[in-house]
Amino acid sequence: MTKEMMVGILIPFAGTTLGAACVFFMRGAMNQLVQRALTGFAAGVMVAASVWSLLIPAMEQAEGMGTWSFLPAVIGFWLGILFLLLLDRAVPHLHMNSKEAEGPKSSLQRTTMLVLAVTLHNLPEGMAVGVVYAGFQAGNAGITALGALALSLGIAIQNFPEGAIISMPLRAEGASKTQSFIYGVLSGAVEPVGALLTILAAHYVIPFLPYLLSFAAGAMLYVVVEELIPEMSEGQHSNIGTILFAAGFTVMMALDVALG
Repeated sequence: MTKEMMVGILIPFAGTTLGAACVFFMRGAMNQLVQRALTGFAAGVMVAASVWSLLIPAMEQAEGMGTWSFLPAVIGFWLGILFLLLLDRAVPHLHMNSKEAEGPKSSLQRTTMLVLAVTLHNLPEGMAVGVVYAGFQAGNAGITALGALALSLGIAIQNFPEGAIISMPLRAEGASKTQSFIYGVLSGAVEPVGALLTILAAHYVIPFLPYLLSFAAGAMLYVVVEELIPEMSEGQHSNIGTILFAAGFTVMMALDVALG
């Protein structure tokens, strides 16, 4: 693995870490309006990344199928949706601003289930980065170094608010600043681990690249629709979430087109 690739898979994790570090500089609980804005921005980035960095390349990879080139993208997309649905049912977790946990009944602490909820977000993001870099490593003509970097940067940008969104509420729940920071960092640790494992398995991944790209897209969009959009829209003045969603979408679209 090249130094360039290692940096690429660590960039999103750096975004989460920097966001979690906000707990050392911000006082009190995070303002609800700010939280909705950050959630909306993260959702916009994820939607744009799913389309430009994953679904469109998946169909381009399968262009040899002619009229049926959309088929791998459709199959992979639905597998990603169903995979996240299964995890959502199988893993006990607690969404932000929610009083009742989802998944099977558990005696886990509230803070632990908050972290598990964000970790579920980060799993498909780590897979997306790993799949793209695996394709680049294999010399796939449809995936460039700059295109892979654009995805890493986009996910890092949306991971920054996610890191803050997990560490700040944990601090408000009673955890120390250091504990809140560590929990925030750990919630993003699944990304570089998942990306690295995917790259190491590149020999087996490449034949299924269109399916895996769209699988990651489906998983990411499941997170956006099931959790991020409801969170950014709740309460009064919810239009701030919509505006920041558009801003996040624009940033990621521009990154992918400019660098891809």
